[in-house]
Amino acid sequence: MKKTLITGAAGFLGSHLVNKFLKEGHHVIGMDNLITGNLKNIEEFRTNKNFEFRNHDVSKFVKIDGNLDYILHFASPASPIDYLKIPIQTLKVSSYGTHNLLGLAKDKGARILVASTSEVYGDPLVHPQVEEYYGNVNPVGPRGVYDEAKRYMEAVTMAYNSFHKVETRIARIFNTYGPKMRLNDGRVLPAFIGQALRGEDLTIFGDGSQTRSFCYVDDLVDGIFKLLLSDYDQPVNLGNPCEITITEFAEEIIKLTETDQKITHKDLPLNDPKQRKPDVSKAKKILNWEPKTSRDEGLKVTYEYFKSLSKEELNKKEHNDFEKYITR
Repeated sequence: MKKTLITGAAGFLGSHLVNKFLKEGHHVIGMDNLITGNLKNIEEFRTNKNFEFRNHDVSKFVKIDGNLDYILHFASPASPIDYLKIPIQTLKVSSYGTHNLLGLAKDKGARILVASTSEVYGDPLVHPQVEEYYGNVNPVGPRGVYDEAKRYMEAVTMAYNSFHKVETRIARIFNTYGPKMRLNDGRVLPAFIGQALRGEDLTIFGDGSQTRSFCYVDDLVDGIFKLLLSDYDQPVNLGNPCEITITEFAEEIIKLTETDQKITHKDLPLNDPKQRKPDVSKAKKILNWEPKTSRDEGLKVTYEYFKSLSKEELNKKEHNDFEKYITR
């Protein structure tokens, strides 16, 4: 039985990865310090004999006894609200944390996949974004703590690959959605659905002409699994190339939720990317992977999940400083 360590296991993507690897017959060690993760996301696995959970911050030394075959490093805040609340921890988990896990991979002879992001491209001047594009990132802007942390993550990963011959994989993940997302974390999809469920007007930052490309979580997890098992060690884009404007997306949410909310506008955040669309040609060629779930299908499942949340969860405000992020 393969033994796999998944960091950020109690988060949105991490919990879906735990489910995937358990189904694939792995013994899974889930690790999370719960700074943004939630034990509720992994409650269904707690009685599984092949799952164990460890409450630990990977920015500190990581010790695993015995053999280890794979490491998936998904421990990181992933919301602009979190960047304001915990900017230092955001930097540490992708720098110290990645360094610690690469050292563990080296010691165990394990293969490691790190979760990078489309944010390494910044506010892109190339569209759609290809892996060879170096990006347009402001290192001292409010998004810099996340963007530059992930760029460093990629650099130190490739250094361990070339210098220490560690088997590494780099996934550049584009906007992903699905059940177990945090409802009020500031990202556009849960923000829109949460506002619709509460009977509030949908808030668009900017004029709404900026674009995003949304990938359903099951498709992404499939791509991550294929990348981990592949022989390719350079960065690979994983996302859905079906592009939509934020205004069009807001209208889709209003239709989906059968509400009559209006759309309101606020100032666009500093350095917020105007366009976001992955070129997934490399994933198609190397991994024989491309997303299969239509946005209509994925949104219906996601909406049903959010509707099942308690009134307390629906009305929870995770952070009240988002306006500071918008206006900085």
